Amino acid sequence: MLDDFNYKPLIRVIDDDDSVRRSWAFLLSGESYDVVTFADANSFLASSDFRRYGAILLDVRMPNMSGLELQNKLKAMGCDLPIIFISGHGDIDMAVNTLKNGAVDFLQKPVNDTRLLEVIDAAVARNKAARRDQAEVAGFKARLEQLTQREREVIRMVAQGYSNKEVAAEFGISEKTVQVHRGSAYRKLDLHNAAEIARLLLRSGDPL
Repeated sequence: MLDDFNYKPLIRVIDDDDSVRRSWAFLLSGESYDVVTFADANSFLASSDFRRYGAILLDVRMPNMSGLELQNKLKAMGCDLPIIFISGHGDIDMAVNTLKNGAVDFLQKPVNDTRLLEVIDAAVARNKAARRDQAEVAGFKARLEQLTQREREVIRMVAQGYSNKEVAAEFGISEKTVQVHRGSAYRKLDLHNAAEIARLLLRSGDPL
């Protein structure tokens, strides 16, 4: 999932208590976050607002669709936004289940502002890093499509640590030809050494 990191991170507040929504929106808006609020899960889903990195502050008990049901739905949809549950009615079993299902934290109301911001900051940082990693791998895969078959063969061996001489012997070509293919692959991939290519091949599931 590609994203524009020039924007402020966006926090989605989903709670059926209007005073809670306004309070958290005021707090977060003063902390370099953009905030949108929703009174229920369905209105949030209708917004289709998943592209921008950030986090979700989610109440457990809401009408029509509970926070737990929304968590399951978002997971099924492949949404990668970190969820922070906040509830005045939670128990240990509920907290454990939400965390096992992928939530980053489960906080009890009333929540200390400092604690809330610490949890949100950590969740947003993690989401941003994950999105950057996804964007890097997606870009790498797209650039791989520009390589010729021979460049792919050469660069695979180079990434595995083989020398130009060994690559040349494997394919029955000259070392100079290997250097040409290797240099062309580096330019197309916008990378500068075999270690970088090996790292990205590993992270991308080796699509060569």
